[in-house]
Amino acid sequence: MAYQLTVAGLGPAGAELMTRGTWTRIEMAAHILLRTHIHPTVEALDAAGIRYETYDDFYEDAEDFDELYERIVNDLMERVKASDVLYLVPGSPFVAERTVQLLRERAMEDGIPLEILPAMSFLEPLFAALGVDPADGLSIIDAMDEEAVAAPPAQDLIITQLYSRELASNLKILLMEHFPDTQEVIYLHHLGLPDERVVRIPLFELDWQEDIDHLTTLFIPYIPVFWGNG
Repeated sequence: MAYQLTVAGLGPAGAELMTRGTWTRIEMAAHILLRTHIHPTVEALDAAGIRYETYDDFYEDAEDFDELYERIVNDLMERVKASDVLYLVPGSPFVAERTVQLLRERAMEDGIPLEILPAMSFLEPLFAALGVDPADGLSIIDAMDEEAVAAPPAQDLIITQLYSRELASNLKILLMEHFPDTQEVIYLHHLGLPDERVVRIPLFELDWQEDIDHLTTLFIPYIPVFWGNG
């Protein structure tokens, strides 16, 4: 018998932004793994008495994110040999989710049935908060991808995974290679949640924000006159 691995997204904020289809799968699943319990929707799982395991301990033991993601994928591949597994990730499985990219490769190699359910990502609340249309063009990069940050795009820029003030400080230094320190950027925190904060700040104040966490994103409008001036 071939067991199936199903991947679903918890949505960008609270449970109200999770799809009904995903919630139905959660209620039916016998084995649920969360990449991390640090997400607002997990409160709804707890309130409903949903039983799950998480990979939060893996974060503490891994030397870097590459090792972390490989360990998560290896563990999921072992578990699905014995039973069906539902793996839940923050946001959407299709947006900025490295473990899902690796799972698709491994599932194909190992012949494991894999289903990935659609979900709302953090981008939809971001577009609503900013009033931007992605059809006009934008770049989305990870705050830890120094090479991508150092290569100035020719369109609006969204920087994700801005999870700590230390990372924000490093990011600021890289961005100042292209922008003046007073360049206005848009700081987006806890989109879709009651404490949502969307503020315009000068770039030099980026790492001054005391509420930076895993639900923080930066938006930089494209201003041609600044790029490349150093």
